[in-house]
Amino acid sequence: MAVPGGLRRQPANRVLMSHCTHHHIVVFLLTFFSYSLLHASRKTFSNVKVSISNQWTPSPRNSTAPELQPFELWNSSHLFQNAEEATLFLGTLDTIFLFSYAVGLFVSGIVGDRLNLRWVLSFGMCSSALVVFSFGTLTEWLHFYNKWFYCCLWVVNGLLQSTGWPCVVAVMGNWFGKAGRGFVFGLWSACASVGNILGAFLASCVLKYGYEYAFLVTASVQFAGGVIVFFGLLTSPKEVGLPELGADEDEASVEEDANRPLMDSDDVDDDDQNYSIQATDNDNQPKAIGFFQACCLPGVVLYSLAYACLKLVNYSFFFWLPFYLSSNFGWKEAEADQLSIWYDVGGIIGGTIQGLISDVLQKRAPVLAVSLLCAVGSLFGYSRSPNSKPINAVIMAITGFFIGGPSNMISSAISADLGRQDLVKGSSEALATVTGIVDGTGSIGAAVGQYLVSLIQNLGWMWVFYFFILMVRNHLL
Repeated sequence: MAVPGGLRRQPANRVLMSHCTHHHIVVFLLTFFSYSLLHASRKTFSNVKVSISNQWTPSPRNSTAPELQPFELWNSSHLFQNAEEATLFLGTLDTIFLFSYAVGLFVSGIVGDRLNLRWVLSFGMCSSALVVFSFGTLTEWLHFYNKWFYCCLWVVNGLLQSTGWPCVVAVMGNWFGKAGRGFVFGLWSACASVGNILGAFLASCVLKYGYEYAFLVTASVQFAGGVIVFFGLLTSPKEVGLPELGADEDEASVEEDANRPLMDSDDVDDDDQNYSIQATDNDNQPKAIGFFQACCLPGVVLYSLAYACLKLVNYSFFFWLPFYLSSNFGWKEAEADQLSIWYDVGGIIGGTIQGLISDVLQKRAPVLAVSLLCAVGSLFGYSRSPNSKPINAVIMAITGFFIGGPSNMISSAISADLGRQDLVKGSSEALATVTGIVDGTGSIGAAVGQYLVSLIQNLGWMWVFYFFILMVRNHLL
């Protein structure tokens, strides 16, 4: 018998409060900051693109300047003849990273469901920190500049960083059920934006000493975070003797299953309700479902394809916003890094508020649709932002609210909903796999987008924003 919405929400709130222990708080903070550190190291690369481009191109000379001899020695570090070629290669590196990151997400989700999530996450953080250090710091200290070496390092970095998101979402899904999931995951998904802010802050503080020190600082902090995660993270309540999710909720007839997705008949086809991905297993330890079985779960492919368009836009802001501010308005690189923080501030607020609204409405899709409609207008407005830092920051924050908010919701709360729906029979081992599929598909779209942005921006940045508007419109369709 169906329970009225008003009766169902109240027990869910009681479940959320009664299950919140200090272990939940520690898990929330550790997963939050572990992924923040991963994003901080990524943000460092986008924040120092201007400095890297200058380092990879020949030193400017004019006819009145004294000629430096030997010429080959003074220009031995340059990889490209001009800034346009360097910019195109920077876009290629972004694409390489995201493609390898996408492939890694599909693999990491499967691995995370079969191995200890804490081990996988800690290994990814520490190994990625070493690669980032080698890419930005060690090569500069040794004056070793090679395009193929950079490409290989960034492929490895993408594969290692892909261990982060499926693992942290799976751990959060193990500890936090459906009760208040939109708000909890909306607040928690701000970890990526906080990481962007942290990366921008650290890079701007040490950039005056050289871009290599920006990589050094973020890599060191990330490595330390990986060590803390290895010794401090609890991947599930059963590790400390707490009941699994849904144990208490099933005792009361008016309380809904904490593992059930927050989706109505509009989001999941009714014809699939009698189909079970995973057969009943007498063993208390649930088995992980396969990759293709996870793809067959209702809503997984649909949200994955939609997220590909949205993540393309969101990551384009992530990778190119400081570069755009510097090249389009002529602002100093450190100032552009600090100003770009406002996009992430908008994303933090947007993800939290929109997640809370989706909890109140008991629906996710309408909230996403309204936000993305507003995103089209905010993108059009930001493309015409004047050369004024306060006005630019305000419009930037609004844009982040309507783009970063839905992006955070799909990659966290909705991914958890999809991975904990009834068809999985409560198996927590579907969480990382489903999350990897959704985020991996999104990363493929983002990877293609970064190379396209590096090409389209040669026609003018206005065309880049038209491209973004088209992608958001495709997401709505």
